[in-house]
Amino acid sequence: MPNPAPLSGLSRAELEALVIGLLGEVAELKQLVAEQREEIARLKGLKGRPTIKPSGMERATEPAQPAKRDKRRGRGPVKPRVGVEEQVLKAQPPAGSRFKGYETYVVQDIVVRARVVRYRRERWVTPDGRCVIAPLPEGIEGHFGPELRRFVLMQYHQGQTTLPRLVSLLQAIGLAISKRQVLRLLTERQDDFIGESRDILRAGLEGASWISVDDTGARHKAKSGFCTQIGNDHFTWFGTRTSKSRLNFLDVLRAGHTDFVLNAAAFDYMRDRALSATLIARLAEQSETTFADQAAWSAQLDRLGFTGLTITPDPVQIATEGAIWGSTKAHGLVCDAVVLSDDAGQFAVGRHALCWVHAERLVHKLDTFSDPHRAVQQRVRGLIWNFYADLKAYRTQPSAQRRLSLRARFDRIFRRRTGFVTLDRLLARLHANKAELLMVLERPEIPLHTNGSENDIRCQVTRRKISAGTRSDLGRDCRDAFLGLGKTCAKLGVAFWDYLGSRLHIPDQIVIPPLPALVRCRGQPA
Repeated sequence: MPNPAPLSGLSRAELEALVIGLLGEVAELKQLVAEQREEIARLKGLKGRPTIKPSGMERATEPAQPAKRDKRRGRGPVKPRVGVEEQVLKAQPPAGSRFKGYETYVVQDIVVRARVVRYRRERWVTPDGRCVIAPLPEGIEGHFGPELRRFVLMQYHQGQTTLPRLVSLLQAIGLAISKRQVLRLLTERQDDFIGESRDILRAGLEGASWISVDDTGARHKAKSGFCTQIGNDHFTWFGTRTSKSRLNFLDVLRAGHTDFVLNAAAFDYMRDRALSATLIARLAEQSETTFADQAAWSAQLDRLGFTGLTITPDPVQIATEGAIWGSTKAHGLVCDAVVLSDDAGQFAVGRHALCWVHAERLVHKLDTFSDPHRAVQQRVRGLIWNFYADLKAYRTQPSAQRRLSLRARFDRIFRRRTGFVTLDRLLARLHANKAELLMVLERPEIPLHTNGSENDIRCQVTRRKISAGTRSDLGRDCRDAFLGLGKTCAKLGVAFWDYLGSRLHIPDQIVIPPLPALVRCRGQPA
C-alpha cells in the first residue's frame, strides 16, 4: 500500500475529496462484511438481515387515474360458484293475512365432517374357479376417499398449513389418521400431477414470447439448494436443484428431456462462450449429433479428448451447456422467447432482458455521504423514473421514431459523469447492459420488471419458512409440482379446488381440461 501524501499539505477541497473517497471505500467494505455475515447466518440456519424497502418506481410511474365522481359501487349480489339449494320457510301469520310471495335471503355455509363408509363388496366364484369381486367406486385409492385427498392437498399446498397442524385438524374432525398416513396422501400416487406439471413447462416454453425467471433458497435432505421459477402470464413452474449454475438452468429449460444435441444452436452457443474454434470443429466433424443421456455424451467428450484439457473456459462445461441448449431448440422449446431476469448470471442465455426495477434499485441503495452526492443521486433517480415511465408508454404505442429517441436518451442518462465516483461506476455498469435493458424496444410485449416471478416464488419462500425442507426426492417433486399447479390454475382462472376434484375423479365435479392444453391456447397470438 503506497504511503499517503502529508495531510498538512492538502487543501480543504483535497481533504474533502479524500474523506469522501475513504467513506466510499468504508461503505463498500461494510457491504462486503454484511454479505459475509448474511452468508454465515444462512449456513448456521440463523435469521438473515431485513430486506430493503422497495423504491416504488413501478407504482409511481403508473398513469394517473381519472377522478371518479360516482358513488362507490356496492359489492353486488352474492354469486356462489355452486348450485343454490332452495328452502321455503313457513311463517305463522294471523288469521285473515294475505300471501305476498317470498323474500329471498341467501346464506353460504360449509359442511366439514368425517364420513366413514364400509363397503360390502360382493364376491362370486365363476364356474371355472375364478373369484369376482365388486369394484370400488371411481376415485377411491387406498383406504381414504378422494374428498379427503383433495382436502389434504388443498390445505397443505394452497392453504400453506403445516403437516402437524393438518393432522390435528383431521383428527379433531373425527378421522382416525396418523401423520405418516397424511404424508402418504401428500406424496404417494402423485405421478399424474408431477407429469402434468412437467407438461405445463413444455407447453409454456413452446409458445411463449417471453418467460420470467427467478430463484430462491430451498432446503432438501438437510442441505441448502435452490428453487428455480419459470413462468409468464399463463403458467408457473418450480424446480428445486442442488445448484443454481447456468448448466442447471439450461437443464431445467429442457423440461425433462435428457438428450444432448449438436446442431446450429449448440455451436452458436459455444462460439458465444469463447470455446476454441478447433474444439468446435472437432465436435462438428463427428457424424453422431444426438446423444441419449449423460453417459453417452460424456463418453463422446472423452473420446474426443475434451476431458483431459485444462484450458479456460472449461471445454467440457461449455460443450455440455451448448449441447443442452441444442436439445432445448431441437424439442421446440424457448424458440424465440425472451428470458427476463434480475441480472443473475446463470439466466443470461438466448435473447436476454433485464429487470428495470432491480437496475434502479442499485441507484436507490447507493450510500451517499454529502449533500451534493445525495442531490446527484436523487437527480439521476428522477431521470431514470421518467425514462421508465416513457418505456411503459412505448409498450402501449411502439414506433420507430420513439425507439430511436429512447435509445439516444438512454445514452445521455447512463453516460453522464456526475463527479460522484461510485455513482459514475454504477451508471457505466448499467450502460454496459444497454441491450438487455432496452430489449423492450424490440419486443414491446415483454414486461419491464420481474415482479411476476417474485410474486410467484413467494409461495415457495412461505413453504420454506413454515416447513423447513423436504427429506425425499418424491416429497421435493410433489411440493414443487403442486405449488406450480396452484399458481398456474390461478393464472388460467381455474379454481384449484375444482382442478383437484376433476383430477381425483370426484363425482359430479366440473371437468377441467388438461392444463397444458389451456396454456397452449392462452399462449397463441391473437
